[in-house]
Parts: sequence; C-alpha cells; structure tokens
Amino acid sequence: MACQSCATGKDGQPKGCKNNGTCGTDSCNKLTVFDWLANMSVPNGEKPFDWVEVRFKNGRKHYYHNSENLSLSIGDIVATQAQSGHDIGMVTLTGELVRVQIKRKKIDTKNDILKIYRKASQKDIDIWSEARDKEEPMKVKARQFAIDLKLQMKISDIEFQGDSSKATFYYTAEERVDFRELIKIYAREFRIRIEMKQVGFRQEASRLGGIGSCGRELCCSTWLTDFRSVSTSAARYQQLSLNPQKLAGQCGKLKCCLNYELDSYLDALKAFPKPDTKLYTEKGTAVCQKTDIFKGHMWYAYEGEWMNWHLITTDQAREIIAINKKREKVASLEEYAVELLVDTKTEFENVVGQDSLTRFDSPKGNKKRKNNRSRNKKPVHNKSEVKTNDGKKAKPNKRVSTNKKNQVGNNNQPNSKNQPNKNQANSAKPKPKPRPKRKPNKKRPENNNNQTNENK
Repeated sequence: MACQSCATGKDGQPKGCKNNGTCGTDSCNKLTVFDWLANMSVPNGEKPFDWVEVRFKNGRKHYYHNSENLSLSIGDIVATQAQSGHDIGMVTLTGELVRVQIKRKKIDTKNDILKIYRKASQKDIDIWSEARDKEEPMKVKARQFAIDLKLQMKISDIEFQGDSSKATFYYTAEERVDFRELIKIYAREFRIRIEMKQVGFRQEASRLGGIGSCGRELCCSTWLTDFRSVSTSAARYQQLSLNPQKLAGQCGKLKCCLNYELDSYLDALKAFPKPDTKLYTEKGTAVCQKTDIFKGHMWYAYEGEWMNWHLITTDQAREIIAINKKREKVASLEEYAVELLVDTKTEFENVVGQDSLTRFDSPKGNKKRKNNRSRNKKPVHNKSEVKTNDGKKAKPNKRVSTNKKNQVGNNNQPNSKNQPNKNQANSAKPKPKPRPKRKPNKKRPENNNNQTNENK
C-alpha cells in the first residue's frame, strides 16, 4: 500500500516521494508480508483474531490489540497507544496471519498489550505530516552539534512520534558515548522531549535503505527481518576472493547474501574428498590446489612444482586415495589427467542472455591494421636504394633522375648512365655522410666592413 504522498495528484498524475523505491514519509512496500490467508473464511463459531500489525517509519512494526472492535483493513491509518500520548501508524496485516507472526516473534499477548484508540482523523494526519517534514532539517543541525562537541557518534535518523510530542534520535557508535551535554543542547534548541537510541550498523542500513552491488534494493530494508552472523568461512567454502571491499555491504559488514547458498555448497562438498588429503605417486606427493564444485574437478600440484597443475575428477581422486590406503603408489597424475578444451566462444556465447566476447571485434579493424602495416613499409627502388654486401643501404646516386624518359624498357634493368651495375653496387662501400653546412655568422658583415676600411 502506498502512503499519502505517493497518492495521485492533479489530473490523475502520481505524486511520488522521489526517493527511488524507499518512501521518505512512510516506507512504502518495505518489509511487507503477503496475506495469503486473506481469502480464507473463519470457521463457524470462531471469532476473527483481534490483533493487527501496525508499521511506522522505516519498517518499525508493532502488534496492537483491537479492543474497540474497529473494522480495520490493510492501509488504514490508525492512532495507537504510546508511552506518553499517541502515535500514528499504518495497518499492514490483519487476521490469522498476525497470530502466526506473534507466535514466531514470541510476543507475550497477556502482559505486553498495546491498544488501538481509533482511526486517525484528518487533524491527526496533518500533525503527523508536519512533524515528518521537520525531521530532515533537524537531523542536519543535530549532526553539527555532535561534531562541535567532538563526540565519536553519528546521528543516522530521527523519528517523531505521531502527536509531535517526542523525537527519537537513532545513532551509531563503536564505543560508549557520553551524550548528556548533547541532550541538553537538543532540548534547548528543539524544545521537545528527546530519546536517544543506539542501533547497529546493519540496523542503520536497513532503516535508511539503498541499492546493493547486485543492482537491487538492500535485503535488510525490503524483506530480511533477522540478522544472522556472517563469517569469512562462508566466502572460503564458496571459493570467493577474500576482498573486503567486495564482500562488505553498505553497512561495512559482510554481506548477508553470503549465507543464502552456503548450505548448498556444504552439501556439494560432502561428495568431494577432503582437500587436506595428499596423493602419493612415484613421481612425487601431490597437494590439492583448487576444486570446482559445479563440474566435479580438482586440481593437484606436486610438491616443488607448484606452477604445474594437473586436473582430475573426484572419482579419480577417490580411486588414488583408495590405492594409497593399501600402501601402494600410482605412477603419476598424468595418467589420470583430464584435458579440457575450453572454447571461450562456446562457453560465454548465448549463456543466460550473454553476448559473445568477440562482439566488439569488427572485420574492418583487421583490414585497417594490414593497411597500416603496408603503409609503414617503405618500397625499395633500384634507383634510390642499393644494398651492399654488408647488408647496409647505400646512398642513392645524385645523377639519377626521376624523369620517366630515363626509364627505358624493363625497370629491373639498370641504366648504364643513371644506375650503377649490380657488381659495382655490391663492391661499392657506403659513402660517408656529408657534414652539415655551417650557418652564416651574423657578425661577419661587420668584420668585412672593418677590413675594407683598413685597406682603404
């Protein structure tokens, strides 16, 4: 369900909060649960479950008792009970599915009872929306006050209560922070009751939302409700590079998605021999270097020859291990080695909508290279360039003319006057290079004038 700011505007055009999927006022479609029991009728003689789920800003949810027996449906804005005053939220779940959620989250329905007062009136909604508009400018000032006091903390978010009587400041910090002086400044500046609440880095990312490296919205801000611990062993089992920049999410911790496929990897590794076991051959002892879970291959290398890897299958590895248990050795791994012909075109072309690796290679580019090479080569003419016995190029004869009249008959035949004979060319030595001419000195005319005057 959409919030009020995402409703239709003038002439039927959508308003939209322009936050790219994460609503700035009431977090549209965030941590929603599909009510798959909505179409099922309640059995005869039983009353419908009188608890509802209410969502507040940034996915914060609570369960309230509908003691007034109000006819509530998903999307209704209601006024709920708070510690002091009342709060405004949106109903996100009703019916029997709320009973399942309460049981899963282990909520005590006998002691922890919060009630729904009424459906929110227009006055309640106006006060609620005005309070939400104050949150962003207040957050900027709050961060500046914390920086001025040199506190090692970050104000990540501010949430107003529905009746605008209290503001909750969410902050993150690595160590314990003494913010008593900060609260006094906030109370004097904002003139409101203040509550400070520390959250973790993952909770901060789930509240603020964002786009992950996969191109989708963060799992913690859309559907993930519990945060399980993630270790680097999950990356090792999946044979991922231990690069913290790629394995860490926006919260700075390891990505939660590393645990999604971990169980399937662990099940697949049960069919593989342990990588610690060594293979004993007459050529030497082989140690496992890498495993391919999808193809069932293993790479081994001899001790001392770490650069040469030998590829075998898991069945062949088990066979060698069974022979080694009998205290026998295999001749070498080359007998079991598998040669894989990897064709990059067939491997990457048209696989899950991918293009080939050579789609940017145009046939015209090869022709241009050939033409450039032919241009760079200088043509050898009999008239201009003659090679000696040493392989050096002799300088062309100055008497040779480039007129077409001198070229009589076959071009390959040397002219007696203009071109040297082949025997003479072979015996001739390259002439030394002429010295460069001196540039005329500017002071010479003055000296000549002086000499003429003296002669006179």
